[in-house]
Amino acid sequence: MDHANGTCQWTRGRTLGRGSSAVVSLASDCRTGSLFAVKSADLSRSGHLQREFHILSSVSCPSVVSCLGEEVTFDAGGAPIYNLFMEYLPLGTISDEIRRCGGRLDERDIRRYGSDVLRGLDHLHASGIVHCDIKGANLLLQEEGSDGGGGFAAKIADLGCARLADDDEFRAISGSPAYMAPEVARGEEQGPPADVWALGCTIVEMATGRPPWTDASDAVSAIFRIGFSEEVPEIPGEMSEEGKDFLRRCFERDPKRRWTSEQLMKHAFVNEKIIYDRILKMDESPKCVLEKDFWDAVEDEEEETSTSGGDCSSSPTDRIGQLCVGGPPPPTDDKDWITVRSVEHDEGEELIKGEVGVLSLTNDDDENTELLDGECVLLGESVNWWCWCSEEEICTVCAELKDNLCFESYK
Repeated sequence: MDHANGTCQWTRGRTLGRGSSAVVSLASDCRTGSLFAVKSADLSRSGHLQREFHILSSVSCPSVVSCLGEEVTFDAGGAPIYNLFMEYLPLGTISDEIRRCGGRLDERDIRRYGSDVLRGLDHLHASGIVHCDIKGANLLLQEEGSDGGGGFAAKIADLGCARLADDDEFRAISGSPAYMAPEVARGEEQGPPADVWALGCTIVEMATGRPPWTDASDAVSAIFRIGFSEEVPEIPGEMSEEGKDFLRRCFERDPKRRWTSEQLMKHAFVNEKIIYDRILKMDESPKCVLEKDFWDAVEDEEEETSTSGGDCSSSPTDRIGQLCVGGPPPPTDDKDWITVRSVEHDEGEELIKGEVGVLSLTNDDDENTELLDGECVLLGESVNWWCWCSEEEICTVCAELKDNLCFESYK
């Protein structure tokens, strides 16, 4: 199939849309049955289509609709018709999707479509091309993935108003009034910054279901407000802070201060890498203090510090022992550990919990209290320790238990 040289045998199908000077139809290749779109206009009125063909012929970007070629045919009366062959995307436009979704899109989709459009704009601008008519009706959708389960992607379409940025012969201002940048509304210039402003207006359209300036009485009033007031489009209040900041960058009235498409691609609102890295960092956080992988990483890090000359203990047991009060590191055998817990108590008192029952003390009330399994006892500033094993002094076994007793202060 060779659309570019006009040797493709094709059949025109149903009408997909109509413009002021062109008709868009569905067409099929007679040999393969593949579908494509064809824009047709009288040859004498096809200058904009021919310009679109020459611009698109120099573009190769996944986020811009592909041009398949051109051909001149003749109608039943013998009048010449110019035909521009385009990639066919059956899902329609973002404006269609807004209507299907009940009047607005959720922010997840807005982020994705905004990112797609920015990639397309950045490619066009880097190629010296200004689209001049970015809006929801000129952004087509296609399914991502061969199984159709990968969601939708947006593609820039309809470059009928597009122009080369350095084309001094074609300086006519074009586009839809509600999406015009201030410098365009004043008739001064229409460069890449104007596409960025229009993208911001399109995001407002996706978020609210309508373009900016809908409160204006007519197009003339809207254009006057855009060009000669200090107003900017209203930023939807329900958007995230990232979305609001992104729109503020788009709606800078001075085109020299407005962010470029390249800068906006690095903004957190649309930059997938920033969002992905943020999710990764959240996932790397330990979900509890017992998460093995996390503490393994800490151990590795501490070992590196130790071998580099840091003053660290040689084992986890030694390090834990340094946290104990009143004695050397606790024994490593589980049955010898003393467990600590918190219960209601008077301010200034300290609590301990014993798991053996041979050691006792005298509390502030001069009452002997035996350390029973699971029992908490009060420990004042001065206590008298004694054991059930000896009437005169603490025996060697109980003295060792007392010295190894680990407790916490709760004040």
